[in-house]
Amino acid sequence: MMKAHILYVEDDQSLSFVTRDNLELQGYQLTCCHDGQEALAVISGADFLFDLCILDVMLPHVDGYTLASEIRRRDPAVPIIFLTAKSLKEDRIQGLKLGADDYLTKPFSMEELQLKIEIFLRRRHVVSDPLPALTKLGTLVFDHENLLLQDARGDERRLTQKEADLLRYLLEHKNQVVRRSTILEELWGEDDYFLGRSLDVFISRLRKYVRPDNRLRIDTIHGVGFQLVCPD
Repeated sequence: MMKAHILYVEDDQSLSFVTRDNLELQGYQLTCCHDGQEALAVISGADFLFDLCILDVMLPHVDGYTLASEIRRRDPAVPIIFLTAKSLKEDRIQGLKLGADDYLTKPFSMEELQLKIEIFLRRRHVVSDPLPALTKLGTLVFDHENLLLQDARGDERRLTQKEADLLRYLLEHKNQVVRRSTILEELWGEDDYFLGRSLDVFISRLRKYVRPDNRLRIDTIHGVGFQLVCPD
C-alpha cells in the first residue's frame, strides 16, 4: 500500500534514479520529471493534489522557484522541499519566501531526505488536534484543519500547512515564551541555522497575518524564542 504520492523534479537523471528507487522501496508513489517544463505540464494537468513536492532549484526551461509558485497557487498546503547545489543564504531565503518548507543541499543522504518527508507528511496528516476546530484568536478565527484565518470582517486568508502548524503551536502556548530550539525540533525535526532562518520567515508572515487585530502580537524574546501575546 502506497504511503503518499510525491512529485519529484530533478534534471540529474542518475540522482533521480537513485532517489526514486530509494523512496519507492519505502512505499512512496512518485511522479518524476526531469525538467521544469515537463513538471509544469504535470502540475497544470493534474486533477489531484500531491502529498509532497521535492524540487531541484536549477532546472532546464522552468526553474524550481517558478514551479513552487505555481504549486502554491494550486495548493497552498502541500509541503515543498527544495534540492539545491547552492548553499548561499540568499538562495534559501528566496525559496522560503516563496513558501518552501525546507531545503536540502546536494549532496544529501537518503536517510535525511526520508526523515524530512516523514516529518512533513506526519504534520500534514495529524488526526488529533488539541485545539477546537475553530479557534478564536482575538477578533480572528483560526481553522487549522482547513488552513484558514478569518478576520472580523469575514475576509479569509489561506495559510500554508507550515504556517498553520506554527500558528497552532503558538496558540497552544499563547502568552508563554516558547524556545526557538523547541519549535524547530517539534515542527522541522531538528535545530540548525538555516532552519532557524526559515522559522524567522514564517514568524514574519504570521505577524502580518494577525495584524488586523492590533491587540495581537508575536514578540521575539532575544536569545530565547517567541511569545504569542493574545487577549483572553
